[in-house]
Amino acid sequence: MNCPACARQLQGKTTGPIKVDVCDGGCGGIWFDRFELQKVDESHEAACEPLLQVAVDSIVQIDPKKRTTCPRCTGQIMMRHFFSAKRKVEVDECPKCTGFWLDVGELRVIREEYPDEDARRKAAEAYFDEVFASKMIVMRQKGKEGLERSRSIARIFRFLCPSYYLPGDQEWGAF
Repeated sequence: MNCPACARQLQGKTTGPIKVDVCDGGCGGIWFDRFELQKVDESHEAACEPLLQVAVDSIVQIDPKKRTTCPRCTGQIMMRHFFSAKRKVEVDECPKCTGFWLDVGELRVIREEYPDEDARRKAAEAYFDEVFASKMIVMRQKGKEGLERSRSIARIFRFLCPSYYLPGDQEWGAF
């Protein structure tokens, strides 16, 4: 598999319960297959310590604005979105295989954002409630048409955001 950022050959690296693909000695990025990132995204998960120290070649330059293709799914353009409600890290996620590409340093920032999954979920719920709740509740109170419209908007956000952002039981837009 080749690195989606600098095109070098990715190298497999086993750490704790997962085996990831890293651009060791290149741009320093890391590829996580489906559900692997969730096993190392909290600071108490010590198994990922080796992933925080991937060797980087200072000569390698990457364009952070360039759209990347999935290293696993041939020709599949990855979606770029914020990893959490704090909006500190933009990650690339494949819409087909749901793997994640993290550029060098992004894993460390993700691990420092929240102490655990519960804190991450609460922050996401608070953010979406702050931004959308009052408007969506008013929309739902406008009868069947308003209810359908609020559900459509909620489905759009469900599609655009990682599943832990919107658990699906909000008063304003259950899925």
